[in-house]
Amino acid sequence: MLQIFYDSQDFFLLKELEKLGPKKGVISQSVKDVVQSLVDDDLVSKDKIGTSVYFWSLPSCAGNQLRNVYKKLESDLQSSKKRHSELLEQSKNLKKGREESDEREEALEELKATEQKHKELKEELAQYADNDPATIERMRSAIQVAHAAANRWTDNIFTLRQWCSNNFPQAKEQLDHLYNEVGITDDLDYLELPSAASLCPGGEQIVCEST
Repeated sequence: MLQIFYDSQDFFLLKELEKLGPKKGVISQSVKDVVQSLVDDDLVSKDKIGTSVYFWSLPSCAGNQLRNVYKKLESDLQSSKKRHSELLEQSKNLKKGREESDEREEALEELKATEQKHKELKEELAQYADNDPATIERMRSAIQVAHAAANRWTDNIFTLRQWCSNNFPQAKEQLDHLYNEVGITDDLDYLELPSAASLCPGGEQIVCEST
């Protein structure tokens, strides 16, 4: 297709190129794609004038473009060669001190044993988490929250029972029966919480004396 431009050194519409393409061995249906690829490679120029798009290419322009492409490829090749040499040098430096030897094997075995010991110590430490002060403090806080919630609901139950007794005195027996069915017995009372409490490792509740 480039030869069409070089021979005429003229401007062409796409329709004109589609007619000329078969003479250069390019079927008319492929002319558009071929021309666009030449434009993408900067071997053919195009410009829109009015409502028409014109294509053109001069031998001198193509020669300059090819020379620029060649220079760029040559520069990229030199950069790649330089980078390759640098990587080879880095590889050699990294291999230094890693040659197979009895000392290296012993060091690797020692490292492996140390890592295994570290893992075992971490697992053993996890077993003593219940004795961790932060863990105990979280347990103590949770107990206090649960205690407050339990007494709050106990107070609500007492309030409800009193309200029912005041408003439905004639239904005392039925209410007592209902209370027993849901587990509200006469021995229901507020829970008492020691001034300081914690959990021992076995999960038993113990009372710590205030200091």
